[in-house]
Amino acid sequence: MKITLKPGITHELHFRVPETKTVPHLYPEAPEFQVMPRVLATGYMIGFIEWACILAVNPHLDWPREQTVGTHVNLSHLAATPPGMGIMARVRLTEVEGRKLVFEVEARDGVDLISRGTHERFVIDAERFTRKVADKAASDKS
Repeated sequence: MKITLKPGITHELHFRVPETKTVPHLYPEAPEFQVMPRVLATGYMIGFIEWACILAVNPHLDWPREQTVGTHVNLSHLAATPPGMGIMARVRLTEVEGRKLVFEVEARDGVDLISRGTHERFVIDAERFTRKVADKAASDKS
């Protein structure tokens, strides 16, 4: 982590919602999702906000050796967004506690506030993390 990784870092990310980010595409295996409205899925909205947080801090890390992973999400989903509309996430790093990062976040479409809340990420060493995940997969007994 660079000395520039400090509270106050902000980032804004814009994206146009494609059909592939709507609820029926979230889990194609789930017939229940297939009959739900074609609007931005909460899971994809969370991923979009995570993306904005990643972009905010990457210049302040030794990327790609250091990366961040999401560890906590506390977000509302306040309004439905149909495909074709643009969305924007605005994130601000509010806390740096060792390798733990806390963000205040909000997202809007062209009409409504669609999300507000907090998101936590953790700075990892990508090689060590990947090695631990591989070890876990090798020991899977499920």
